[in-house]
Amino acid sequence: MAKNRSAREGSEPLETRVARLLAGRTIVMVGMMGAGKSSIGRRLAARLGMVFADADSEIEQAANATIPEIFETHGETYFRDGERRVIQRLLEGAPKVLATGGGAFIHPETRAAIGRRAISVWLKADRDLLLSRIKRRGNRPLLKDGDPGETIDRLIAERYPVYAEADIHIQSRDVAHDAVIDDILTALADRLGSEAVEKV
Repeated sequence: MAKNRSAREGSEPLETRVARLLAGRTIVMVGMMGAGKSSIGRRLAARLGMVFADADSEIEQAANATIPEIFETHGETYFRDGERRVIQRLLEGAPKVLATGGGAFIHPETRAAIGRRAISVWLKADRDLLLSRIKRRGNRPLLKDGDPGETIDRLIAERYPVYAEADIHIQSRDVAHDAVIDDILTALADRLGSEAVEKV
């Protein structure tokens, strides 16, 4: 039996193997703003033949307002509560690749829900890469006031220890997206394959 399984895995494309081993679980992308969760997640979903969802877009749709508008009108606490509810709904739906906002995984209830229903992938990015990407966009509420470098340093200090609880850690870097996706697929195959062996 084990010989047959390893023969199949040897000839099986990586994407096919990961999709099979996921067995209906969602993949949740976590990490800082600018780490590439949405762009990488969208392409990862395409490679796996899965649906892609962006939690921030879903929140904006549900609120009929942009995230900066929600922050401005209602504050961060209100936003986080809505974010928690939206992610919970998305996790309960069909399996997908789900990109989450930078602060989503920090919420204990959201993190617990992800742990129960999905496999989490932390896209870990260095400070300089984050800054270079974030400066290109002006729609980040947490970076609206003060020095962006200082804000990024504070968020890294606060969030990286929590992101480290994710199931898989992948270094985000300035290379072709497919190189990072290959890293993710390899790590998923290793992790899910180990889990499958443990269950046998």
